[in-house]
Order: sequence, then C-alpha cells, then structure tokens
Amino acid sequence: MIADSNSNVAWHRVQLKKNREALKVVEIARFRVGRMAGSNTKSEQETIASLKRKIAESERCIAAHERQTRRPLATDLGSLIQVRWSDWNTRGVARH
Repeated sequence: MIADSNSNVAWHRVQLKKNREALKVVEIARFRVGRMAGSNTKSEQETIASLKRKIAESERCIAAHERQTRRPLATDLGSLIQVRWSDWNTRGVARH
C-alpha cells in the first residue's frame, strides 16, 4: 500500500478496507445462516446500508485526493495514436 502524506486519506483507506471486510462478513452470514421470518432483517438492512454509505464516502474522499495529486499520463496509447510522428520536431513541439 502507498504511504499517504495526508492523514485523512490514510484514515479513509484503512476505514475502506475495514468496512468492506465487515460488509463481506455480514452478507456471507446473511446467506449462510437460514433466516426465520421477521428475524432482525431490519437491523441487518440498516447495518448493510450504513456500511455501504461509509464505503462510498471513503471512496469519494480517496478519489478526490488522487485526482488532485496524480500526474496525468500523457504517454498512454490513446494519446499517442492521435499524433503523427512527422509532426514532431527535436523539441517535442508540433509544427503546423
């Protein structure tokens, strides 16, 4: 895992991992254990909804941080396809 200089983002990464694991445990238990009619389905649904909300919040925070800090990749295949090699000069500036 990448070390974050922003402690808020680091906290969200830990919470994201923790909440995804908790959601996985709740959903597995839901299908593994047979349910009787009216047995804690409402509290179970509230727990699942709460975990999904927390996961979405952490994902938004991390995504916003990555959009601000990551360098754009200018050498991906899509951007290179659009440029003709004959248009480049030795300084990397296109001639028209």
